[in-house]
Amino acid sequence: MGYRSDKDIDFIGELASEDLNDLVYCLTHDKDGEVRFTESLTVDAKYKQHYPDHHAYWTLIAAEIQCFGANSIATMLRRGEGVLYKEVLTDVCDKLSVNYNKSSGVEVIEGNLLMKIATDAIEKMSESEVRELAQSMGLKDLSVTKEIVLGSFQAIFRAGGFKSYQLTLIIVNAVLKALIGRGLSLAGNVILTRTMSILAGPIGWAVTGVWTAVDIASPAYRVTVPAVIQVAFLRRKYLYAEVAEEINFS
Repeated sequence: MGYRSDKDIDFIGELASEDLNDLVYCLTHDKDGEVRFTESLTVDAKYKQHYPDHHAYWTLIAAEIQCFGANSIATMLRRGEGVLYKEVLTDVCDKLSVNYNKSSGVEVIEGNLLMKIATDAIEKMSESEVRELAQSMGLKDLSVTKEIVLGSFQAIFRAGGFKSYQLTLIIVNAVLKALIGRGLSLAGNVILTRTMSILAGPIGWAVTGVWTAVDIASPAYRVTVPAVIQVAFLRRKYLYAEVAEEINFS
């Protein structure tokens, strides 16, 4: 399994080992906590030598994502190399019916993916849940609607910074709980707990139907969908490292 140099995922080589814990678990374990039959990371000599120092073998982690996103025959023809991360990302977006521009950068496309998940979740919320979510995100208008909340979320993603990172953390935490049975190991502080709990249920409902279809379609999607969502979170954590420190993790 060889890593293809890839500007869109090279950044994980800059991350600390603890930041990669959840991504490695997602690649190697299924929703029941069992080691995946299709993974090749844990049998690699470098993994065995350095685990849990994930930073020491970050190229293996990136290569695993690339290979899960590639056709197995095509991977063999490339001598064990997978596809570039953007192809994995857009394949996941196509599977989840995400609207995106192919010429956009990966951060924007990842934002579209997260926004699609948030949109599906909010559409399933009751009016009282929407009001509670809006208040927890700092929207004071008592007449707030689903459209206003979604518009605010879009503005937050476009603006970047602390709010964008915070919203990404909340969405990704809920999605991973629904898809792989556990949320982010870096649990949010008290400020985030309320919003996380409000969104967790609707996001779980929103992804359940999609996940059932993915589960039937291909074992690879069981890996690439949560893996791409993990990478989207890690990228924002990396890009907004300073503002991310404003959240006190336990």
